[in-house]
This record gives sequence, structure tokens and C-alpha cells, in this order.
Amino acid sequence: MSHPRLSLALEAPEALPSEGRIVVYRPTAETDLSDLPKDRLQLVQGFCPDHVALAARGHAVAPATEERGFAAAVIFVPRAKAEARALLAEACARVVPGGPIWVDGLKTDGIDSLLKDLRALVPISEPIAKAHGKIFRFAATPGALAGWEARPLQPAPGFTTLPGVFSADGIDRGSALLAACLPETLPARVVDLGAGWGWLAAQVLTRKGVEQIDLIEADHAALDCATRNVTDPRARFHWADATQVKLETRPMAVVMNPPFHTSRAADPGLGVAFIRAAAGLLSLSGTLWMVANRHLPYEAVLRECFHEVTEITPPSGRDGAFRIFRAERPVAHATKPAKPAPDPAARRVVRRRR
Repeated sequence: MSHPRLSLALEAPEALPSEGRIVVYRPTAETDLSDLPKDRLQLVQGFCPDHVALAARGHAVAPATEERGFAAAVIFVPRAKAEARALLAEACARVVPGGPIWVDGLKTDGIDSLLKDLRALVPISEPIAKAHGKIFRFAATPGALAGWEARPLQPAPGFTTLPGVFSADGIDRGSALLAACLPETLPARVVDLGAGWGWLAAQVLTRKGVEQIDLIEADHAALDCATRNVTDPRARFHWADATQVKLETRPMAVVMNPPFHTSRAADPGLGVAFIRAAAGLLSLSGTLWMVANRHLPYEAVLRECFHEVTEITPPSGRDGAFRIFRAERPVAHATKPAKPAPDPAARRVVRRRR
């Protein structure tokens, strides 16, 4: 099935140049790209499950690109407005002057607001509206989107993030509560599952006994921030799907603040997959430290996967929004690797401040 808007847009004879490479930003595993010339495409997708799925379909895909001189660009806009603007500014810099840049997005992801802002800066084509979204085109113009480039943010002293990264503008409160509940001494080998930009891992490294921490994160941009933020030589970084990752040595502890959204809908199954993945990673005498939104039904799954489960009250007192769990000694059957989700889209996460 063709993409509902892209296929209509490309019907125009001047839609794309007949030659030259085309950069495509943020396609997902389920994005239909059949209307584009596959042999000319360079896909840019930094979310690991989508990246792997697109590569399996035979596409040239990278988490980022520094290449210039593309003949055209197609951008599937993300929900974060600052990130969407940064992608458009990057496309302007990477596409030859005058080359077409197609912008596609859903109304629920802010395409109308982006269209309004862009129209004040450059001429755009007549938008095509279909399937609750819009697609339009403008010509790459050097300098036209000055000020829209991705600018580093400082969510905490000594830490840097980028637009679009989860909790980019501040420390997530759930992570802060979890850090406050960690003991003064931790085991030698720790895993931060879904490590984000590295703040929680940095707190783990302040505890006695830690000799190595593995930061596992599916968002390449977030992991890149983490590598800049956590410079301790005890840290190891893994760009991977946290629900599928395998390590050579089982850790004695896992810490995690798992995401719970796929697209816009709350998806408790995602947190369940993280719990099962943590149980599968840990040694049989290991411990999971986890924060979760209070309304999510995780306790039963924790008790299925671990012999002992305790809810911890933070030093600041019971929190109305979050629960902190310590789960000890994984049940043997829970150490089996989690089965892959049937649809890669089920693991495409939009992590939002909660």
C-alpha cells in the first residue's frame, strides 16, 4: 500500500530530480517507501528497532549523516517541534540549493504549526492534505532557516542534550526518585536499561563498589549525548533495543526508568518487555531497581519474574505519581530472552516527561 500523501505528491513531474541521491529523514519500520527510487536513497533513522528493520529491507540507512550535495530530501516530521525544525534546517544544508525538500506529517504531530512557521520564511508548495496529515515542498535555500538548527540544551550542570531526546530540558523526576533510593554500595557490574542521556548512570557511578556500567539505549542521539555526559572509563555504551539486547556477562544489578508510550498511547506492554529483559540479563542472584508510573500494572509481572519484590519509599516520602521497586533474584524461566514484538512499530517509543 502506497504512502497516502507521498504517493500523491510524487505524481507531479517536477516532484523529484531524475538523478542524484535523496536523503530521507525519520522513516519508520512501517513507512512505505515504494514510491521512491530505492537505489538512490540514504535513510536517516536513529531509533535502533526501526533502523534494523529498514536495513533488513535492503535500504542504505544510517543513524545520522554528514553527507552534502543531495539532490532532494524527504522528511517525516517527529512530534518534538524543536527536533522537526532542526531536521528541516539540516536538510537545507545537505541538499543542493534549489533542490526540493518534501515535508510530511500528521496533524497530531504538529504539521500545521510547522507549516505556518515555515511559510513565514520560504515559499512553499500548496499542501496536500490526506489521511489526517499534510505534505508540502519547499526549495533548499542556504541560510533560510538560520536559528532552526539543533542547539544543545543543558538540563543539569555538566550534562548536554539535544532536541527530541527524552526529557531533554531537565532531569526526569522518576529518575531522580530512583537515584535517591539507590543504596550507597552497588554491585561491581551494573546495567542501565534505557539509559537516555546518561544522568541516572552518572548517579550509579557515584556509588561504592561499581566497577562497570553498561548503558543500553535505542535512541542514537540520546546515546551520543550519554557518551559526552558520562566520561568515566567504567562506562560502556550500547546502541541497542533494550528489550532484545544480550550481554556476554550477566550483571548483578539493573537500574531502569522504562518508557511506557508507543506513539501517543500508553502501552504497559513496553514496560513489561523491559522487566522481562532485565530478568533475562541479570544473574540469578541479581537485583533490579526500577521506577514506574504508579498507575501502571507492573507489580504482578515483577512478582512473576522475581522471587522477592519490594516497594521502596523515597527519602522525600511516598510519591503520588511514581513507585520505586527493588526486585531480587530472577525466576529461572524469566531469564529466557524476550520474544521479538510482531510489529517493529510496537517498539517505536515516544518517551515523554511524565
